[in-house]
Amino acid sequence: MLEEDGPDVADLIQLNMEKKQVAAFMNVLDEREKEVIVFRFGLENEKERTQREIAKELGISRSYVSRIEKRALLKLFQEFYKQQKYGSSGKENRINFMN
Repeated sequence: MLEEDGPDVADLIQLNMEKKQVAAFMNVLDEREKEVIVFRFGLENEKERTQREIAKELGISRSYVSRIEKRALLKLFQEFYKQQKYGSSGKENRINFMN
């Protein structure tokens, strides 16, 4: 019988998939942005950290960590959107309703 109190397996799988998607687009970030995203979301076997913890470790203010995080997430979102729209071919993906 499965434990009711444990984490939901579907949630863990979804989280793992999302982390893999984020990791696939990390190349669009500069080194500082990568550090912040890795620490913030627990990527690359790191534990998730608060902005305050990241700020202390990197020797910068919490508000600067917040700005870096927002900028990095925007870049990741834009790259994800671009891949969804254009795919790996570089051409816009369109659905053909005429068939």
